[in-house]
Amino acid sequence: MEEELNYATVTFNNNGTFINDKPNNLEVIYDEVKTGEQARDTNPDFPENEKKALVQWPTLLHLVAASLGIICVILVSVVIALSIHFSTIMSEQYRENINLTAMNQQLWTEKTDLEKQTAELTREKDGLNWTIGVILEYKNFPVNTHCPQKVCKPCLDGWVLFQSNCYLFSKSNYYPESMGWQGSRDQCKQKMADLVVIESQEEQEFINNHTKDYKDEMHGYWIGLSYRNTMDTWMWVDGSNFTLMYWVTQQPGNQGYCALTLPRADPLANWHKVNCNLRNRWICETRALIKPDEESASLSK
Repeated sequence: MEEELNYATVTFNNNGTFINDKPNNLEVIYDEVKTGEQARDTNPDFPENEKKALVQWPTLLHLVAASLGIICVILVSVVIALSIHFSTIMSEQYRENINLTAMNQQLWTEKTDLEKQTAELTREKDGLNWTIGVILEYKNFPVNTHCPQKVCKPCLDGWVLFQSNCYLFSKSNYYPESMGWQGSRDQCKQKMADLVVIESQEEQEFINNHTKDYKDEMHGYWIGLSYRNTMDTWMWVDGSNFTLMYWVTQQPGNQGYCALTLPRADPLANWHKVNCNLRNRWICETRALIKPDEESASLSK
């Protein structure tokens, strides 16, 4: 920096001494110059305002650093608080999810139990309606016969249960005990039954498994199928149309109007057209008093 120069006016007299027109002013000027010089000697490089700025600068840095530190502490505190808050929320949600899962499982179990109970009640209702329908077919229902010791049975003794029906296979071995087609049907009606109506291959196979050959190969068991002259067709005793056909492959010349199942023939081709007056065994069929469930019905096949 350039040094400042101050100039003073000096006047000399004849005696060799200087005369100062304004001695007071000269003293002031001198003092001012001296003061400036002292100031320059004390801090020759920086002016006063720069010295003040240098003194204030560290203080500002400290303030900024302190402010930033406080802000960092606040931010860390906020982050920690938010972390704790979110952790608490997540824990609560996790517990709620566990509780909801447990509730859903409990509701599902209760729903499954209710569905099972409903299905069981429905089966019991259907079974009761079935039993009531069978009882109403009787004018005088023989309770002691069907329900000995107050425990009802699906079929009477000597009858065979298959699906939801009971079957009676006659076992007569003597000619007087054998019957023609109509006489056999009358025997069945006396037992609140009728000659068997075959409605499926499973039933056809079931009947074949329970028939036994006797006398000769032309004797068998009457079934509820006959030829109706008035309608010119074969019909079952319940009035249903004839659909299934399990006739023997070769019919003899003298064909009759009543159907007989032959134990010795092919199980799926053993129906024989014979004279309705021939004496044979017979098969009766009636509804079971107690409708079996699906598992029992499958086991009876």
